[in-house]
Amino acid sequence: MGKHQKRISVPNSWQIPKKANKWALSTRPGPHHKAQSVPLGIVLRDMLGFVGNISEAKKVLSDEKVLVDGIARKDTRFPVGLFDIVSIPLKDVSYIVLLDKKGRLVLNKLDKVTNTKLCKINGKTIIKNGKVQLNLSDGTNIIATNDFKPNDSVIISIPDKEIVKHLEYKEGNLAMVVGGAHSGEIGSIKDIHKVRSSKNNTVLVSSEYDFETIENYIVVVGETEPEIELGGETLE
Repeated sequence: MGKHQKRISVPNSWQIPKKANKWALSTRPGPHHKAQSVPLGIVLRDMLGFVGNISEAKKVLSDEKVLVDGIARKDTRFPVGLFDIVSIPLKDVSYIVLLDKKGRLVLNKLDKVTNTKLCKINGKTIIKNGKVQLNLSDGTNIIATNDFKPNDSVIISIPDKEIVKHLEYKEGNLAMVVGGAHSGEIGSIKDIHKVRSSKNNTVLVSSEYDFETIENYIVVVGETEPEIELGGETLE
């Protein structure tokens, strides 16, 4: 994959004007899919305004002044995606990556620096010696017990990535929609409809009103209240 791509072709989730310049930085293969992530250099320049250009971004990153999930990242093309925590220790500020109602990635400023993040369990794998490995939405693989199921969520510590809390995918729990027409909305899971075919399972979500979405768009974020700080000021 090249270092740059034409701006007109960047994913709709990116918060940059598509016709301002011809080229834009591209993401490097990493923990998040290209369509669901944005390069760290663009986060610093276009979304945070922390630097004026990519050259400045390279200098800041090489000095280890920016953390993603508690780890200093030096690559301007590193993909930053949903629920990642971007921290700038020198400014004592952290942001959580969320989706707005148009399905675009936004940064919400956190009230305090956090040492945890939320991940969805995309799948489980049985590895050597019969151990259970959880495959998380941010590309992390964690050894755990068989108590966890796909579509559940976990709160993990950062940067050491230890499981802090288990959030079950079940009726009554609180979920965030991360795709489709209701992107960014939060509501309680009212009903889970399992489909015995190749079609997607569907979930009925109750918020200010009831709506239906597919299971793949559901991420459990709590039981009665969100287990993660959703932040206040939104930076687009």
